[in-house]
Amino acid sequence: MGMPTVYTTAHVLSSVISAAKKTGDVGFVPTMGALHEGHLSLVQKALEQNSLVVVSIFVNPTQFNNASDLSNYPRTLNTDLELMSVFDRVIVYAPGVEDIYPEHDFFEPIDLGELDMRLEGAFRPGHFQGVVHVVRNLFHIVQPHRAYFGEKDFQQLAVIRRMVKLLNFSIEIISCPTYRSVNGLALSSRNMRLTHQGRAEALIISETLNYMKGLDHDHPPSKVMELGHAHFSKGKLTLEYLEIVDAESLMKLTDEWSDHAVCCIAAYCEDVRLIDNLAM
Repeated sequence: MGMPTVYTTAHVLSSVISAAKKTGDVGFVPTMGALHEGHLSLVQKALEQNSLVVVSIFVNPTQFNNASDLSNYPRTLNTDLELMSVFDRVIVYAPGVEDIYPEHDFFEPIDLGELDMRLEGAFRPGHFQGVVHVVRNLFHIVQPHRAYFGEKDFQQLAVIRRMVKLLNFSIEIISCPTYRSVNGLALSSRNMRLTHQGRAEALIISETLNYMKGLDHDHPPSKVMELGHAHFSKGKLTLEYLEIVDAESLMKLTDEWSDHAVCCIAAYCEDVRLIDNLAM
């Protein structure tokens, strides 16, 4: 094992993948770089199910609705490649913007129902169409048998599943559990921007989710949310939203529980926006 082979252009990558498909399946792990153990767990899962795994590293400008967030997003390609060097059968696709969005790239926004209107969509208008655009283009380039996504980005996963169905991609979408540090903080590339104190203060996110999960579900969701807000307020973070929703429709639950309820949260810690979720 050594440093992975890096491809920067779609046409060269496509020829490599076409050759690989003659002898086995191809898995795909799309990332925006700043890799951590959570990404590595996705790669490991992909290697268990495929002969070759493609990891893309591309900070996608179309899914940022905040220019400073885009400029501050960590870019650590050399470190990312070192992390990938522990794996065999992995290649890296690290394209430029012009490779992902060629001059005559045509994209018609797709109907996401209300999936892109709630939670993240309500606070980041246009974000999910940007996600759909880049993932669609990446899927066309890589054409994998399977693609792997972390459940931390719960709403993104729902959006991608809908896109795959609407655009008739014959790609299996594999969801993988959120990877957490030993103290419960969900791993995120954005955590790199937190100070040591910030990482400690951010624990109120997972603590609140676990507190809510542990409450008696004889309480309606609205009461559990009320208690969850009170618990969160004991910390120092600024809350953007904390909602219990149905896992499929993302409709907010108030009076009755659904079979698949999930609590989703977004909050700011040291001006860094963090998200998390937990099945109820």
